Amino acid sequence: MKKRNAICSLILAGVSLSTLLLQGCGSGKTSDGKIEVELLQYKPEAVAAFEAMEERFNATHDNIHLTIESPNEAVTVLKTRLIREDYPDIIGIGGDINYSNFLDANLFMDISDFEGISDVKQAYLDMEKELELVPKDGTYALPYVANCAGILYNKDIFEEHGWSIPETWDEFTSLCEEIQSAGMTPLYFGFKDTWTCLAPWNALAVGLAEPDTCSEVNAGNTTFTDAYRGVAEKMKVLLDYAEPNPYAYSYNDACTAFARGESAMYAIGSYAVPQIQSVNPDINIDSFTFPANDKEEDNVLNSGVDLQFCVMKETKNKEAVYEVLKFLCEDETIQIYLDEQNAVPCKEGDFTLPSMLDGMQSYIQEGRMADFQDHHYPSEMSVDAMIQTFLMDDSSNAVDTFLSRFDKEWKRYNRDLIAKVKKYQEEKGEQ
Repeated sequence: MKKRNAICSLILAGVSLSTLLLQGCGSGKTSDGKIEVELLQYKPEAVAAFEAMEERFNATHDNIHLTIESPNEAVTVLKTRLIREDYPDIIGIGGDINYSNFLDANLFMDISDFEGISDVKQAYLDMEKELELVPKDGTYALPYVANCAGILYNKDIFEEHGWSIPETWDEFTSLCEEIQSAGMTPLYFGFKDTWTCLAPWNALAVGLAEPDTCSEVNAGNTTFTDAYRGVAEKMKVLLDYAEPNPYAYSYNDACTAFARGESAMYAIGSYAVPQIQSVNPDINIDSFTFPANDKEEDNVLNSGVDLQFCVMKETKNKEAVYEVLKFLCEDETIQIYLDEQNAVPCKEGDFTLPSMLDGMQSYIQEGRMADFQDHHYPSEMSVDAMIQTFLMDDSSNAVDTFLSRFDKEWKRYNRDLIAKVKKYQEEKGEQ
């Protein structure tokens, strides 16, 4: 009963647990004697890819049967199953705060001994470590695919006007002014849907703030007022080049407008491309890393782990589960997902990537990448709405007001975590 209450606390109150012992994961035997392995993954839009993977695995393995579940609201489904102590063997989730909380609750197995870890790009492994609320020994997630965010641009419009891809902040603002002089809208945003405010915010932040900013704030080593000032100031500048009243237009509106050539650029992630192409299948899209800095060499691509696999701590058949992970990590299997979802592989190798990521290829190959800052934000803090409110504030002290609020709200929603970090520091003699 105590264990059930502990899980409920994690799920219903969002409280991270330091210890949680699990028993009875889902591995068992099928009626024909095969070992049953269940994978629950959180991306319903990728059902077709996972169905193809499941079919291929089961056709090539005689002693293991793989079942892949792809429910809507998978994280909510998973939390409900935890209450019932009905655990899948593997879960596929994003590299974000949900992963951080599950990891902090001691739900996942250390998979350091899985050979596929050595094939993952170091940048994505580093992101996983940064998601640990307090440092942990071991590896608890297998980064699978990532997405990228920066600037999508209409390649035909750029070629028609002879515009070059900007590599610095000054070149970017100069380009925006040149586009305006040509009678066009440089950028479309669609800030009516508050979550879209995070797209340019994240893409700027990876170049202007340290990737461990949130951890450093929790440790008392910096403040958001110091770390995010440049990000906030440049977010304001972007409004000079946006569509009139961007808060009146939704994400779908912005995708449609860009698809119809109503703006030359769109500050959004690669995940928006299918929506854009549904309006205009013939649009010629490419992308570039947000040039947030005064020097090109300081720019960083905003890329985060969109899907990773974690093994539940007490799975009954580790060997069978590792066989599934090995299959998922095969180049041919990864390519199934890439072709379906326009994603970026976390694994090193020679993969065919969508052409709209051509402009970001050098950053991906060099590992010049950093995670989405909002992957560290607690959802209840509603940072997207805070950014929208800030952008709508025309007062002279808007930046100071916003940053002060960010620090205040962070302490409010991360009080328990900050206390846990302080305790960890004291135990390790770091203070």
